[in-house]
Amino acid sequence: MAADNAVNAAERLRDLAHERVDHRFKGLPPDAEGMTVGELAAERRNLFTGGFTTPVLALSAEHLEHNLALMETYATRHGLSFAPHGKTSMAPQLFQRQIEHGAWGITLAVPHQARVARAFGIQRIFLANELVDAPALHWLAGELDADPDFRFICYVDSVRGVELMDAALSEAGASRPVDVVVELGAGDGARTGVRTEAECFDIANAVAAADTLRLVGVAGYEGEVPNASPETVGAWLRRLTALLVDFDKASRFADLDEIVVSAGGSAWFDAVAEAFSEIPELSAPVRKLLRSGAYVSHDDGHYKHLTPFNRVPEEGALHPAFRLWAQVVSRPTPHQAFTNAGKRDAAYDLDLPEAQVVRDARTGEIRAATGVSVTGLSDQHGWLRTEGGGDLAVGDWLGMGLSHPCTSFDKWQLIPLVEADGTVVDFVRTFF
Repeated sequence: MAADNAVNAAERLRDLAHERVDHRFKGLPPDAEGMTVGELAAERRNLFTGGFTTPVLALSAEHLEHNLALMETYATRHGLSFAPHGKTSMAPQLFQRQIEHGAWGITLAVPHQARVARAFGIQRIFLANELVDAPALHWLAGELDADPDFRFICYVDSVRGVELMDAALSEAGASRPVDVVVELGAGDGARTGVRTEAECFDIANAVAAADTLRLVGVAGYEGEVPNASPETVGAWLRRLTALLVDFDKASRFADLDEIVVSAGGSAWFDAVAEAFSEIPELSAPVRKLLRSGAYVSHDDGHYKHLTPFNRVPEEGALHPAFRLWAQVVSRPTPHQAFTNAGKRDAAYDLDLPEAQVVRDARTGEIRAATGVSVTGLSDQHGWLRTEGGGDLAVGDWLGMGLSHPCTSFDKWQLIPLVEADGTVVDFVRTFF
């Protein structure tokens, strides 16, 4: 069964190269209309001279590979399994590359995302949410029944949630129980998760009473700890690991081949690695599952400042892989200019884009965007302020760094993968 799924997944991924290039995909060359994605990639066009139109988002081939390899090395060094959060990219091609770089599976958040992953052969899914949608649970029961090699784990954080899951799975006639982990909340005012350890045991009792569910561990998200600091995050992680130990002492994990503990966003995975390294021997081997997702492209803003590699530089450094290229379409005053990229093209929920380089329309020369800053975004315009050496002319291309990978990927269905010299070597398809 696993071999069949691997073949089907490889076929689905290959099929992405057969998709036709047309009006659905922003920034692609108009003269490529009707070509397949694979045919266009094989031409190895240049991003700047090969007919691409602005705005166009580019993903660095070299930085992507570096980031994939770095996190593989980090997880291995610290004895962690890795299920990177797929909601960051929703790109099956990147899922596959993450698997090839040692990922145990893929983390997802909602049923649609899980269906995309399964359509492309992902065999291990960690759903970082409580799943109480009856139609989705019916689908899940069918997936588990049809494929004995498929592993699925999701959160539970309420007795009511357990009841809803049990009812839907029973109605679906599920023959395999769904593996669940109790989600410990990160504190008062945090997002989802159980607030007290006593309530965690109440939920564990409810799971034990439901034939359709199996408790396999505990999990949570340290990124939601209020007033996060090394001290507060560390304290919450110690609560999480203590809950795991207490569950095991209470024989909540009887007859398991492995116990699961999971945490780890993109800002505190060093603290997670340290806390997980201190888990004592339990009744079964412990799978320590890290879920960081933003690393795949990294960024030039939010995660650039928050990444744990800033605290542990000896472990390496992630490289920002996105650059959004827009064209200067108006220069109304010496201190103001406008590009043709706005909110529909650039992430802006955490920070505005960062002006980095200018490609001169007359000479093709690329220079630093000295004195140029992005001050605002309209739907389809970027507002620029130019100071001192901010020399811009209508027709120039402006290359910008972005903040927050998750809301960068989701604005683009087909993203050119570009080498340092501008050669487009492939395209990454997203499914949001």
